Amino acid sequence: MATSASAQLSKVVKQQYMELPQGDNVQAMYVWIDGTGEGLRCKTRTLDFEPKSIEDLPEWNFDGSSTYQSEGSNSDMYLIPSAIFRDPFRKDPNKLVLCEVLKYNRKPAETNHRQTCKKIMDMETHQIPWFGMEQEYTILGTDGHPFGWPSNGFPGPQGPYYCGVGADKAYGRDIVEAHYRACLYAGVMICGTNAEVMPAQWEFQVGPCEGINMGDHLWVARFILHRVCEDFGVVASFDPKPITGNWNGAGCHTNFSTKEMREEGGLKCIEECIEKLGKRHDYHIRAYDPKGGLDNARRLTGHHETSSIHEFSAGVANRGASIRIPRSVGQEKKGYFEDRRPSANCDPYAVTEALIRTCLLDEEGEEPVEY
Repeated sequence: MATSASAQLSKVVKQQYMELPQGDNVQAMYVWIDGTGEGLRCKTRTLDFEPKSIEDLPEWNFDGSSTYQSEGSNSDMYLIPSAIFRDPFRKDPNKLVLCEVLKYNRKPAETNHRQTCKKIMDMETHQIPWFGMEQEYTILGTDGHPFGWPSNGFPGPQGPYYCGVGADKAYGRDIVEAHYRACLYAGVMICGTNAEVMPAQWEFQVGPCEGINMGDHLWVARFILHRVCEDFGVVASFDPKPITGNWNGAGCHTNFSTKEMREEGGLKCIEECIEKLGKRHDYHIRAYDPKGGLDNARRLTGHHETSSIHEFSAGVANRGASIRIPRSVGQEKKGYFEDRRPSANCDPYAVTEALIRTCLLDEEGEEPVEY
């Protein structure tokens, strides 16, 4: 099993230093999305006070030419603090700070989808939109081989691994447990976790989150997962189809509801939203992975609990549909629906914004409307 060299360093020795007092100083780790739209970057600064809110945190900058976000001749990019969390690695009073990225002219970077997402969310706050996202991922060795798989072959076929228990069924539970607890400590609204259909594949769920909080909390949960995996010397992959063949891909199923959907008779509103989504399938497919649908094309084949990328479908309790209405929602005639199309490496800001635009702002056509 290929693990990183850093994982072999003594964590006991490191702990001696981590227990040293830090006085009145606070370490604030600024986290941002890089130019790939998938990767995360981070760096730390010292503050001489403990920040209690976003307003307390200073703006910062970084070299965008080294993160696929600018050219070297004009490389300074701005980091704008947007959400603050407790740091589960350095512990209190230290902080994780999720940032938006602005270009030299103070306009959003190409992969900063948070700004438009927040603008759209603010237009529909009266609807109280709730989201819950189910983040699937695969644990890999540093050589790209799935964790725990035989070095020259494959494990037994899918069947015993989903929610499985036992050394021959659950591959890498230590990472899952560490990530779960770290998210709870940080204040991330993580609400569950389970082993997935393919061995070494897992899922965690974040939500319910209102509005812009969905994107903030999922991105920080992803960052924490990457850092936990770094400590264990392995890699967390959000590739939507990490292993070709008869193995499940990885998605980020998105559950959505509004105040009206959650109230008596809300099923009518749910059905109206699904009708709108059906007329705008191509727009959503483009918004649901960072490569405009190309990544998802490997996953949405109509097999392995997915719908076809070329067709829109909906059904009660149907995991082979684009949109699933949970059976309990069909029975109670109120609740939420699940959009099963977003890929594991989607940008949650882009996904949640697209849902609001189509379902609540009644947008039509292939392009988002400018407001």
